[in-house]
Amino acid sequence: MPPKPKFTREEIVAAALELVSAKGMEALTSRDLGAQLGSSARPIFTVFRNMEEVQQAVQQAAMERFNAFAQKAMQYTPAFKQFGMQMILFAQEEPKLFQLLFMSENEQAGSLEHVFAGLGETARVCIEVIESDYGLAPQDAERLFQHVWIHTFGIGALCATRVCRFSEAEINEMLGQDFMAMMLLVKSGAQQTTVKPVLKTGE
Repeated sequence: MPPKPKFTREEIVAAALELVSAKGMEALTSRDLGAQLGSSARPIFTVFRNMEEVQQAVQQAAMERFNAFAQKAMQYTPAFKQFGMQMILFAQEEPKLFQLLFMSENEQAGSLEHVFAGLGETARVCIEVIESDYGLAPQDAERLFQHVWIHTFGIGALCATRVCRFSEAEINEMLGQDFMAMMLLVKSGAQQTTVKPVLKTGE
């Protein structure tokens, strides 16, 4: 009969998440996780087969924490702008988790569609909010979401890497300006075009 686990899966994941939140994913070793639990590493492996499984569970738990953070936006009007605010505030308050979720190196870089698909529930809710609040067609709502998300991600990355720190008023102004510019573009019916280089080769 296998030994009874000293810690539950939930307890191990919670401890691992706090360790990663404080020190980053590189700190998630069996030894350090055991110390975080106040134990040796052995009890971890009565619940998980290996540390890769722990890492996957932490990734999921980090996304759940982000989604809970982002869902606070539904208490505000306009909700979509507040989603952006919450994402950047998450980057400032949880820089290591933001880096884990949105800034981890991808050996096989995919398209933006793969990136947005990885956002899961948050992306779907944002697009639905844009459709209902601004009366946009689904295709236009998705286009607006993608553009504004890229801008928001850039600000979040600056915050998560401690390159910059912005006040809520500054974040609010930056997101508002970008949103209004993109809204005007979408409502004008303008199509996306390929940007041509200003100078030709050899000039």
